[in-house]
Amino acid sequence: MKKSTGPYALPRNLDPDLAQVLAYWEGLKRGEAGMPFWDDVNLSALPNLSKRLMLIEAFDKPLRFRLGTVGAELAERYRGDLSNKFLDETETHHPLQYLNSQCSATVEKRAPSYYQHRAAKTRVRPAEEYSRLLLPMWGNGHIGMLLGAVTWE
Repeated sequence: MKKSTGPYALPRNLDPDLAQVLAYWEGLKRGEAGMPFWDDVNLSALPNLSKRLMLIEAFDKPLRFRLGTVGAELAERYRGDLSNKFLDETETHHPLQYLNSQCSATVEKRAPSYYQHRAAKTRVRPAEEYSRLLLPMWGNGHIGMLLGAVTWE
C-alpha cells in the first residue's frame, strides 16, 4: 500500500486494533486490486472488534453515506440509534465528528483514511479521545461501502 497523504492521512503507527482491521482489509484484496470488494467483508472475522466496527454504504451522484451495520459499543457511546441513518441527516457528535467529511475523503482518495479526536481535559468532563479508520471497498462499479473501526484511548 502506498503512503497516504493529505487530509485524514494514516499515521506511521496505528493503534493495534486499527492495524488489525487494516491487515484484514488488505488480506481481502483480489490479485492486484487496490481495494477489496464489499461483498467479501465478513465482520465475524474480527470478533474481538465487532462492537467497534461499522459498515457505511456509499451512494454515488449525489455522494451520500448511510450507516448500515453499527457495532454495539459505537451505538452506546453515540447514545442513539444509528442504523440506516444517512450521515447528512444525523447529528454529528462523539464519536461521529467529521465522519461525513472523512467518508468523502476516503472515496475521493480511493484509499484508507484516519481521524483522531483529541479533547481538552477539564475538571468537569474527562477527555473523550478516540481514533477512527475508514477503508474503501468496491461494488456495483464504484466505491459502494466503507469499513470503519473506532478505538478509544
